[in-house]
Amino acid sequence: QVPLVESGGGLVQPGGSLRLSCAASGFTFSSAAMSWYRQAPGKERELVAVISSTAGTTSYADSVKGRFTISRDNAKNTVYLQMNSLKPEDTAVYYCKAVSTRYVYWGQGTQVTVSS
Repeated sequence: QVPLVESGGGLVQPGGSLRLSCAASGFTFSSAAMSWYRQAPGKERELVAVISSTAGTTSYADSVKGRFTISRDNAKNTVYLQMNSLKPEDTAVYYCKAVSTRYVYWGQGTQVTVSS
């Protein structure tokens, strides 16, 4: 069983929106801080957004502040990334990550391409 499965990626025009989802299973989702990372071709993986286990705290990379929103539904074991006003430089593979005191899990990634 794969602990984290991302979905929702695709091709979108500049200025458009996408919502990524990351479904968790096999661990106590509500105890994990969740985050989204991205990796563009030829670049290092970078942190995009983080949300605490209770959703009380969020944090964003400067490059996405005001455009992206991270949220979670602990009843559905899912974390989301709402991406608005997308730019070509947002093109990357997006990964979700779960961290608790006992484990670290990564998803397999979902491709987001912003192009006209």
